[in-house]
Amino acid sequence: MIDGQVVVSGADLTVADVEAVARAGASAVLDPEARARMERSRAVVEELVAADAVVYGVTTGVGALADRSIGRDDAKRLQVNLLMSHAAGVGEPLPRDVVRAMLLLRANTLAIGHSGARPIVAERLLELLNRHLHPVVPAQGSVGASGDLAPLAHLALPLIGRGQVELNGQHMPALVALRELGLEPLTLEAKEGLALLNGTQLMSAIGALVLVDADRVVRTASVAAAMSVEALLGTDVAFADAYQRARPHPGQIEVAAELRHLLRRSTVQTAHHGSPHKVQDPYSLRCVPQVHGAVRAALDHLRRVLAIEMNAATDNPLIFPDGAAVDSATEATGGGRVISGGNFHGEPVALALDFAKLALAELGSISERRIALLQDPRLNGGLAPFLGSASGLDSGLMLLQYTAAALVSENKVLAHPASVDSIPTSANQEDHVSMGPIAGRGAQRVLEHVERILAIELVCAARALELRLESLPDARPGAGVEAALSAIRAVVRPWDGDREPGPDLEAATKLVRTGTLEALAAAPDA
Repeated sequence: MIDGQVVVSGADLTVADVEAVARAGASAVLDPEARARMERSRAVVEELVAADAVVYGVTTGVGALADRSIGRDDAKRLQVNLLMSHAAGVGEPLPRDVVRAMLLLRANTLAIGHSGARPIVAERLLELLNRHLHPVVPAQGSVGASGDLAPLAHLALPLIGRGQVELNGQHMPALVALRELGLEPLTLEAKEGLALLNGTQLMSAIGALVLVDADRVVRTASVAAAMSVEALLGTDVAFADAYQRARPHPGQIEVAAELRHLLRRSTVQTAHHGSPHKVQDPYSLRCVPQVHGAVRAALDHLRRVLAIEMNAATDNPLIFPDGAAVDSATEATGGGRVISGGNFHGEPVALALDFAKLALAELGSISERRIALLQDPRLNGGLAPFLGSASGLDSGLMLLQYTAAALVSENKVLAHPASVDSIPTSANQEDHVSMGPIAGRGAQRVLEHVERILAIELVCAARALELRLESLPDARPGAGVEAALSAIRAVVRPWDGDREPGPDLEAATKLVRTGTLEALAAAPDA
């Protein structure tokens, strides 16, 4: 990013760039070197068309219709037909941030210079982005194999004045919106419709935004866990650096360092270090570094996959203007090379999204176990049953654990890996598919549930900690825990008897989603 503007080069787009464009409204511009690469690639396509060469999706049909020849005079019409016929998505429109991320990622893959599209195609995608003209893209319809075909068709239709868009909060026909902004529809040339369809930009867009949010959630989970440790008279001994480095998984070491940082200067800890009340804490306290750390490892895998995928050529066929792809399987025309293959298949992203989804479900699962500990009078170290004020008359926070349990149970269903499924398409020509978009949308749902589960833990831990401090009037919690309690109490008033918990949970969920608490976990020795 240069001066607040993302330069689309096809080589170095980051998850942070995606977030800046998708959510913060940053603009994007095509890199001049990328423009030159695209022009060289485009010249090869034009030579192939002029020579009547047999090239998939350029002078042939697509999918199972690849054996049908397309004449030179119909090459442009084929591209329009591809966009229209493939725009078969259904369901609710994708959120605006996902659509913006898709526009950026689609332009970036064209900028690599292997797609054969003119620079104006990438520039127009970026213009839609910069002028906040957002295609309406239905969420369902992609099996994630020949790329995210249906969603990408809906994304691209407005370029030619078709489909629906959102402009200034209003849905309208794309042609109307283009005219309002003084833009003319593009006339697609040979190969360009196919270049806009093939790719993994929906699943990658969802993956990038899930990763951004998940990074905030895992750090907030350290805060929630540290609060629960203090409230439950748990010990920080299990978080010792030497102990963690005896099993040196990076995520585990990092989480333990965050916990030590959050619990620093705690006199709650010192008040019971020598107490015989228990020898070891339950796993949901003692094993926080091991479990939360493993979640981070799964997210790091998604991070590595996306770093490659977001800057990869996922079109088909690919154009190699410099002849670097010469081998017996390629066709040569005018020094250029074209190869048909399967770079559009979403399996790398699908598997990574499923792994991340499974990991996030575990983060919610262990949080729910801490919530249960906080409420159970047999296990919470003498605190009131369900953390109520007048047990029996008051139910206290009992039902918050029910809600957390319901969300955890739903996550168990959603965590089923989408990528193990495959339904053949296109008359069995496309006989193995990735289901990457389904994995991505499932990961989004699981993450939303985990945000709410952690919000419940924060509300319960805050109440429990205050009860604990009443019984230990001379003690103070760790510096990070004390700051977290203050942040929670700024938006959730202290518990003073039964009340409707909905507003409290919404306020706490906002704390989680905005990342208000995550900075408290930043450990200097992590």
